[in-house]
Amino acid sequence: METRVATERLLLRPWRQSDRAPFAAVNSDPLVMEWFPALLSAAESDAMAERIEQRMVEQGGWGLWAVEVPAVADFIGFVGLNPAQAVLGRPAIEVGWRLAAEHWGHGYAPEAARASLAYGFEHLGIEEIVAFTVPGNRNSRRVMEKLGMSHDPADDFDNPRIPVGSPLVRHVLYRITREAFERDSAD
Repeated sequence: METRVATERLLLRPWRQSDRAPFAAVNSDPLVMEWFPALLSAAESDAMAERIEQRMVEQGGWGLWAVEVPAVADFIGFVGLNPAQAVLGRPAIEVGWRLAAEHWGHGYAPEAARASLAYGFEHLGIEEIVAFTVPGNRNSRRVMEKLGMSHDPADDFDNPRIPVGSPLVRHVLYRITREAFERDSAD
């Protein structure tokens, strides 16, 4: 099953083979990857895209969708929902994003992430969705705050996928419940 989510300006859609090259460019951009342990090679980026696509198939069509800006750009990155149990050590769904730097500052990340939250709460029946990043990633933290997500420092954690001792190991956790999202959406 292929799931597509449209917003006012964006299309969140299944991945295409033609997304691979621009995705590799995103993953090799030092600005985009500033808060990640390393840049990805084209082969590593392709492997990541394959994992994302496979997970979407296994999950019935939802996941980290490719983002298209119709009449502007066929692919600007990904936004969507992803199981986060491997990172958090408990069942959880995260909302995540990674967009090409030239598409930052247009409100695309919060617009697509809000649509992803709505999909998760309305179609998948998820009760809570989380997001996480390193403390210094102010851009992503601002997106989380724009989404109405809350942060409790007691929830912050060391990411088990980051080497111990790395300055990127500590992560802040934000969360939003279905009830809070519906309340914010009604305002």
